[in-house]
Amino acid sequence: MEQQVTYGEENIKTLEWWEQLRLRPGMYIGKLGDGSYADDGIYVLLKEVLDNAMDEYMMGYGKSVDITIADGEVTVRDFGRGIPLGKVVDASSKMNTGGKYDSKAFKKSVGMNGVGIKAVNALSSNMFVESYRDGQAKSVEYSRAKIIDNPAQTTTKELNGTLVRFTPDDEIFKGYHFEDQYVEPLLKNYVFLNAGLTISYNGKKFFSKNGLEDLLNENMTSEALYPIIHLQGDDIEIAITHASQYGEEYYSFVNGQYTTQGGTHLTAFKEAIARVIKEYYNKNFEYSDIRMGITAAISIKVEEPVFESQTKTKLGSKDIGPEGPSVTKFISDFLKKELDNYLHRTPETSDLLLKKITESERERKAIAGVTKLAKERAKKSNLHNKKLRDCRLHFTDADPKGEKNLDETCIFITEGDSASGSITQSRDPNYQAVFSLRGKPLNSFGLTKKIVYENEEFNLLQAALNIEDGLEGLRYNKVIFATDADVDGMHIRLLLMTFFLQFFPELIRSNHVYILQTPLFRIRNKKETIYCYSEEERLAAMEKLKPNPEITRFKGLGEISPPEFRNFIGKDIRLDPISMKKSDAIKEMLEFYMGKNTMERQGFIINNLQVEEDVEL
Repeated sequence: MEQQVTYGEENIKTLEWWEQLRLRPGMYIGKLGDGSYADDGIYVLLKEVLDNAMDEYMMGYGKSVDITIADGEVTVRDFGRGIPLGKVVDASSKMNTGGKYDSKAFKKSVGMNGVGIKAVNALSSNMFVESYRDGQAKSVEYSRAKIIDNPAQTTTKELNGTLVRFTPDDEIFKGYHFEDQYVEPLLKNYVFLNAGLTISYNGKKFFSKNGLEDLLNENMTSEALYPIIHLQGDDIEIAITHASQYGEEYYSFVNGQYTTQGGTHLTAFKEAIARVIKEYYNKNFEYSDIRMGITAAISIKVEEPVFESQTKTKLGSKDIGPEGPSVTKFISDFLKKELDNYLHRTPETSDLLLKKITESERERKAIAGVTKLAKERAKKSNLHNKKLRDCRLHFTDADPKGEKNLDETCIFITEGDSASGSITQSRDPNYQAVFSLRGKPLNSFGLTKKIVYENEEFNLLQAALNIEDGLEGLRYNKVIFATDADVDGMHIRLLLMTFFLQFFPELIRSNHVYILQTPLFRIRNKKETIYCYSEEERLAAMEKLKPNPEITRFKGLGEISPPEFRNFIGKDIRLDPISMKKSDAIKEMLEFYMGKNTMERQGFIINNLQVEEDVEL
């Protein structure tokens, strides 16, 4: 007999504002994390405070922002107008309270409407806010959103502005740490989008004179084929160039917010730029040929922007403002006038751009026959693709967690029957897919994209990811190399990296590619088992579990039993992101590792790589 569930007045509860935020933080800041990845929650907290400072600068107040991060504590001091002193408490602790509802004060703001700083408050173990206005100061201090100090207003010699100091709650962000490799790109984007603003971070200064032109120069990993085209107008800024690379590379922003998933503005930009260039040359070019190798950035300002998620990574607004044109028309009209004028005024750039488009067209036509056959083969193979063990999210209408959460999807690319079998049996079949390689993939360095269609393995991998026409159709948020931690495994990783860097670099630039860390050792006694990912961890585990613990060395993924493997690809999965920066010198790196300098490379490996088998147990 089914147990009856009671439902009465005692089941109806009203949460305090901070309880709601602490109970479901993901609704407001996305994922939590510990700071190991750029989209972890602690960086969203930092960004919410900085967005308020940016709003002040965009409104014309304050030319600098000072930031300090030390021992897990963040301090942000802007020199804007300061929060109105009588509203310091309300602005930092009452939901749906803020100046951004008044479009006259914040016409085109960045921050959340009345939520951002409250989310920081609720998710911090301590937060201190102090506002300075015209020689007066008002502060308030909180502990997990509850006021612990609320002194009276005082006089001050501080310049106008606001100081916010917060410590993320380690009960929520367990073992968190801020990493400069994620903080600094965030700050650089702020100065690129606000030319003339100076940000000081732990004594290091960030400043941009040329806005989005500086952004492209900072981020491009291939050499520009012609000088960057930099166009500016009211509420819009654009920078464009092309490089000798496959794929398309875009950076899009709305009101200073980096929209990593694009949105209506990026869609409009991509269509408009191809159409304007096609009309300029008066040639029947394919849009894909015009955009092949493009690197571009677009920043627009929109009144009351609508984003498709609370973390504001994709713009949903269709109009610039209540009385303005559509986003599509606004961008299209700007490009039609400014880009067309630029190309007419700068024939040397026009000639170089035409050469690039013609080369892309020539290559596409050269592989047209191969492409058609390969697509048909891949489509047919995907129906019975023995290489791909897909996740249920992609072949059922119902999401096991209640919604189509593509952020949780991943695909493991592995080699060998035993390794593929272990991962397949261990995975969460709802969200984790497996693609099995047959031996080592082809070294694609220096080859044209024709090889992607001629090589069955590459063709099926491209089809499984659904990335032939760009990242819009990407079926998995994370693409994970799962190979053994030996010389052969390292070689397979290099070959896969070469494939993606050659033909789909935007997949890496957009932080979708990772390497799976798996333990090298298992140290255990009768009471405890410790998995070790390095020699240092092994020594520490042996010290902890002495005397005479049992030591197992895992030489390959296939040696780890499925029940045990489940521990390593679950919620505690360890992933190393593969990233691209201008300083990486991608072309030179690939030439060294994957080119024909066999003796030079062999010498480097002999002198620099330590073989795992040398470790003594």
